[in-house]
Amino acid sequence: MSGLEVLVALAIAVGLAGVLVPVLPGTLLVGAAILLWAVERGGAAWIVLVVALALLATGSVVKYLVPGRRLRRAGVPASTLLAGAAVGVVGFFVVPVVGLVLGFVLGVYLVELRRLGHTQAWPATVSALKAVGLGVAIELTFAVLAAATWAVGVVVT
Repeated sequence: MSGLEVLVALAIAVGLAGVLVPVLPGTLLVGAAILLWAVERGGAAWIVLVVALALLATGSVVKYLVPGRRLRRAGVPASTLLAGAAVGVVGFFVVPVVGLVLGFVLGVYLVELRRLGHTQAWPATVSALKAVGLGVAIELTFAVLAAATWAVGVVVT
């Protein structure tokens, strides 16, 4: 394994962590690392890049479609998620890292409390959390598949 491949592997690992910790642009890091490798390696590495980018793009689309459909079925509007994300960003600066999650939950709950009342606010918040978790799981799955594609490409090319 060359020095470049070690750096690419590290960048991919950081990208995968970035999918879980939404401070880093995880999918973009994985794609950029594989692009750098393909540019340096050339030849069949371009095929690996195309497959990896297709996986990352698919994951980016599916991570919104599937949870979005679940949220619509649960009756949680997209504006609730946007409000949760906004409060999450504020929470991130108030309580670093953990504040992002705490702020998101609080934001979603407060919007749903105002919209639905006390008895239905928490179930709607749980639905929103499950949808976000599903989106992260989908994105992580496709990013891992892209990373595995790159790993196979390193061995084969």
